[in-house]
Amino acid sequence: MYARRRHLYFAMMGTCIGLFVLAWAVVRIWSVPAAVGLCVVAMVIPPVAAMVANRRGPDDRWWDDPSGDPQSDEWWDELDGKKRPRQ
Repeated sequence: MYARRRHLYFAMMGTCIGLFVLAWAVVRIWSVPAAVGLCVVAMVIPPVAAMVANRRGPDDRWWDDPSGDPQSDEWWDELDGKKRPRQ
């Protein structure tokens, strides 16, 4: 999942840069308002790309990192099904 999000992020950021360069290198010759419109679209892409890259997938869990408290870590592992409870 991480690789897919990373690829999507870089594709979105590449599209953003491409739109910006296209707007001011090519489109401005024919229409400045259209170039500004392309820049506005390019301006919206980076925050969306950041949200896409940082969202949590169904397999991603924020509590995977140990907290330092062995009892708490053992409890979370039991809830996650990583370890069987002590018998």
